[in-house]
Amino acid sequence: MFTAKEISEINALLVPENNIVIVSHHNPDGDAIGSSLGLKHYLKTKGIEATVIVPNDFPKFLKWMPEAKKIVIGEYKRKVAGEAIYNADVIFCLDFNSPTRIGILGDWVTKAKAKKILIDHHQMPEQFDYVYSDTTIPATCQMVYHFIQANNDEKSVNLDIAQCLYTGIMTDTGGFRFRSTSASTHRIIADLIEKGADPAIITSNTWDTNTISRLHLLSLVLSRIELTKDGKVAILWLKRAELKEYGFDKGDTEGFVNYGLSVLGTKMAVFFMEDLYEDFIKISFRSKDAVDTNQFARKHFNGGGHINASGGKYFKSMEDTIEDFKEKVEAEEF
Repeated sequence: MFTAKEISEINALLVPENNIVIVSHHNPDGDAIGSSLGLKHYLKTKGIEATVIVPNDFPKFLKWMPEAKKIVIGEYKRKVAGEAIYNADVIFCLDFNSPTRIGILGDWVTKAKAKKILIDHHQMPEQFDYVYSDTTIPATCQMVYHFIQANNDEKSVNLDIAQCLYTGIMTDTGGFRFRSTSASTHRIIADLIEKGADPAIITSNTWDTNTISRLHLLSLVLSRIELTKDGKVAILWLKRAELKEYGFDKGDTEGFVNYGLSVLGTKMAVFFMEDLYEDFIKISFRSKDAVDTNQFARKHFNGGGHINASGGKYFKSMEDTIEDFKEKVEAEEF
């Protein structure tokens, strides 16, 4: 957590007359959107309006959250996003560790004169004016709650804050099943439920939203799941032509990689997907126990993230990417 001195300095910046901007990473997920909106609603309880900006669009199943439709999407509203960042007095940087992770917003944020406040749980954070970084915490939403606690403002947590933070914690912990989920996580979840967050409604709004295109893609992926490394690693993949054939929409493949990790005996799962517009393979890694996908992704696949959940990119064909992966993962000890 920020030091007491830092909390005091940050709060001195959080006044209604200052322009506050909240930014999160490219391809925003539940934790990115939940933490950004949760913080926005918290600041509103203090009489402070904040503008949430993300580099590109986010899945429809996250747009039910309070004021999600007010988020400025950089790829659609470059001028609005650029001017907001340029005029900002404070920029909260949530759920990313480097300006390179925020796409078209990166240069603007780097050049902005605003004070930059990082709240993030990824490894190796870069330099910001104020940094709250903790890789042991499973979700940035949990860290936003800790920030509220540090201000002794738990009583200000209302329904809007509770719904947003619950969603981000739920999604980034894989439904509270990843090993970084702690007793503290569950205590916070209990408090959010007491503040009005309804687990059944949030789960339904976020996860029970399958489209026919998503189910067709999932059926295809599961029909050709492959095991390697003596059954310890599951491989799933989709090509661009298949995405187009089934009418892919952003977020349709969310969670596909977890099906690989659910296979009995697996320690790691990987999902390869050709980007819809550019010539690279987007990669999602998941693992169990001490199998470190972060180091593996950094070393071999231009990526990184957490020990048990990481991403990467590769600039070969699907066939060559899978073959290279098999060769590299066979050399790993687990």
